[in-house]
Parts: sequence; structure tokens; C-alpha cells
Amino acid sequence: MSGSVTAVLFDVDGTICEYRRSADEILDVCFDTVGVDRCFGKREYVSRYAEFTEDAADIREARRGCFAALAEEAGHDAETGHAIAATFAEERDHGNVDFLPGAERAIEVLGEEYPLGVVTNGDPWMQSQKLDGLGITDAFDRVVHAGYDAPAKPAPEPFHLALDGLGVNGGEAVHVGNSLLSDVPGAKAAGIETAWLDDGSDHRGEPDYILGSMHDLLEPPW
Repeated sequence: MSGSVTAVLFDVDGTICEYRRSADEILDVCFDTVGVDRCFGKREYVSRYAEFTEDAADIREARRGCFAALAEEAGHDAETGHAIAATFAEERDHGNVDFLPGAERAIEVLGEEYPLGVVTNGDPWMQSQKLDGLGITDAFDRVVHAGYDAPAKPAPEPFHLALDGLGVNGGEAVHVGNSLLSDVPGAKAAGIETAWLDDGSDHRGEPDYILGSMHDLLEPPW
């Protein structure tokens, strides 16, 4: 693909940045504050969260429903789940994120040559705080919140929406992401080549390019 790239798309979570405090660290605070023994963690929360997004206005409302269900399944009432969710919302600062090593410089360098876009799963209220907190909101020419502006990744629609906003075709773009479940298959379904941030998973040759870290983007592999 060398010489034909005219735009670069990025995932956000686990690609550009990560929280300074993990969800499990915050849940420890939540259960202690509410005064009940911990009965679920990040893994259970993440695995069930999507069930509650369709009718929710944003992540806070979806989390409230998810935590209520998890609490009830553990023998508590829904109000206990609501109290845990309220504490989580107070504790979670979405702007309290750090760049992954090499990400800030990669965005700066690539932005000098290409228009940049974001395709991220996550509601606008949450994800915009991360970009603002990192000071890179203006670095991107198009931001698509998959699951809100379009179906969630791995559906191809959010990638098509980003391409339309940048005025490029799929064959002219590369998507940088860390997920073999959403970033890689979604981008490929949209006709976009993929640069996968290696997390040690068995990638089975699916990504077009493999990044040891975001530093690798300073000299793009495509």
C-alpha cells in the first residue's frame, strides 16, 4: 500500500490512551463506599454492558442498568447496583488518561502528512473528555462515535462514516487499533487496511501491519 495512503484513522481506548485508574480500582472504592462485599468486577461489567446501551442516553445510564442487574444476580437489590453506579460515576474522571507510549508523537507526525480521523466505540460525552484531556481534539478532522453515530465496531458503518467525512475511499486509508474483535474486522469490512497494536494475542495473520508500539508509526509500515 506504500504511496497510496491518504488518511489515517485511530481507535482511542487501548490505542491512543488508557485510564490512570483501572475500572477494578474504582469498583473497590465503590463497594467500600456503598458498604457491601464486592460481587462483580470489570470483566463482568464489560461482558454485560452492551445489553444496556440500546435504550440508554449515555454510558452513565447504561452502567446504572448494568450494575443493577449484576447486583441483583448477586443477591442484592437494584438500588444497591444504582448506588454503586452513582459512586462509579463520581469517581471516574474520563479526562484522567495518559497517552500510550509513542501515541502523542505519532499523531503529531502523521497529522503533518495525512488528515486524521477517529473511530471509537463509546458515547460522545465520555470519549470527548479523553481527547480534551489529552489536548488532541483539534488533531482530528473527523471523529465517529460508533454505537451512537453509527452501529458499534466491528460493523463497517462507522468506518464508512469516517471515510465520507474525510473524503477518501477505503483503499486509501489505514486504521490503527488494538482490538482483533472490533478494530481489525470492522476496518477490513469497510475495505480499510489495518495496523494492529500488538497485545500478544494470536492474530492469525489478520492485521495488515503489526505495531510493537505506537512508536512504530513514526516510520509508517505501509
